[in-house]
Amino acid sequence: MAKVVNLNGMTIKVVDSQEKDAFLTQDDKDMDISATAAVRAALNRAKICGKPIARYDTVTHRVYIENADGTIRFVE
Repeated sequence: MAKVVNLNGMTIKVVDSQEKDAFLTQDDKDMDISATAAVRAALNRAKICGKPIARYDTVTHRVYIENADGTIRFVE
């Protein structure tokens, strides 16, 4: 079921990936694919350039920084 979130006076509908066919148009799906590809490209570019990448650990629910050498530093 879609989750509705109110943020700064705007209503945002969060759709589960299993339900996206019922809610998203083909243009929405295409934009979703393009946005995902853009994020992957930006992460790959940052890794190649040796820049740190901020990530979120879904198990511990903590944010961490992953350095180019593979070391991880959790953010307080």
